[in-house]
Amino acid sequence: MSQELQEKAKELLEKGEVEQIIGYGPGTRPGTARPVFLTLPEESPCLIWTPACVHNLVVYLTRKETRGRGKVAITAKGCDVRALFVLIQEKQLRREDVYVIGLSCQGVLSKEALAGGRWELSEETMADKCKICQVRTPLEYDFLVGEKVEPRPAGVDPYAARIEELESRSSEERWEFWRRELSRCIKCYACRQACPLCYCRRCITEKSVPQWIDKSAHLRGNLAWNLIRAFHLAGRCVGCGECERACPVNIPLMLLNQKMSREVAAQFGYVAGMDYTVEPALASFDPQDRQDFIH
Repeated sequence: MSQELQEKAKELLEKGEVEQIIGYGPGTRPGTARPVFLTLPEESPCLIWTPACVHNLVVYLTRKETRGRGKVAITAKGCDVRALFVLIQEKQLRREDVYVIGLSCQGVLSKEALAGGRWELSEETMADKCKICQVRTPLEYDFLVGEKVEPRPAGVDPYAARIEELESRSSEERWEFWRRELSRCIKCYACRQACPLCYCRRCITEKSVPQWIDKSAHLRGNLAWNLIRAFHLAGRCVGCGECERACPVNIPLMLLNQKMSREVAAQFGYVAGMDYTVEPALASFDPQDRQDFIH
């Protein structure tokens, strides 16, 4: 599939259909991948598509280095396209300004598999997010690399059991769980930098008049930061898992985000990033929305 991708990228740049292509290239370690930015047709042979291509490249579409450079092409997995849809809904991008090279995806490697140099994709090495993916073929694209892939059949949901187990605990036990997990946060903000939906020009963590969040890496500031970010992503998170992958201390951020996403789906019947022509759940009001969860 890499050859098909390279040929299309070369064609787009030669014809001047796009000014830049954002894709994946070989990483610094054998088997790994990294984001690459192409502006010349002769650079196209560096593009690859493997299970190690884990990054959500949509994060670069709102960066100042990309804005104003004309039409951009991006290689995107199904979960990446969902993030693109949310940005379009939120008026951060226009669909016509982005050429989507869709990637048929059987799944990508987990953080642990990448760290251990296990490059063969299997149920054991696959990222948890991929085990519940329903968009292995992107919902929309201008060109598709590979054959269409059907959604994964219903199977073991790696998040459902963990959420259920945590909810079965007492409030004191749940607090202790998150106190322990969030106490490890070092306030590096890698989760924010990797997230395609954290695009504020100035993050609330950087505001000091007034100071909303303590910048020190202690429990009070850590709790405020992670809870505020979870609320900011409620009804928006597409489950790409980049925040958790980027976290250097392995905080289970997807557990928190998945819980929020499932609550929005249950209460409002809305799943983020599935249709950019509809209003987001928390940006609209429907008199028929359920009210029984409001106390």
